[in-house]
Amino acid sequence: QVQLVESGGGLVQAGGSLRLSCAASRSIFNINRMGWYRQAPGKQRELVAIITKGGSTSYTDSVKGRFTISRDNAKNTVYLQMNSLKPEDTAIYYCNADERIFTYWGQGTQVTVSS
Repeated sequence: QVQLVESGGGLVQAGGSLRLSCAASRSIFNINRMGWYRQAPGKQRELVAIITKGGSTSYTDSVKGRFTISRDNAKNTVYLQMNSLKPEDTAIYYCNADERIFTYWGQGTQVTVSS
């Protein structure tokens, strides 16, 4: 099992930036795929960004060009840099680790974008 803890959420005005962190309880070097999801009230949880073991990244269309997912294996941490934030980005953001056989989730961090 791997424990995931998100941090870095908060309140920011439209156009601002936040960096979310996902700290894992063990090495993430061999985890097949890690990613960020988000869920707004009344909506389904949606994929935001993923990063593979090999470093390949992918993003949902609504955040392309604004968000960047990255990984620091030495720190067992995955990041989501969020720039040019919009009110529609408001949601609880969840970290995910996919080992193909098992999937793990963090408890989420709230991001609120005003104006």
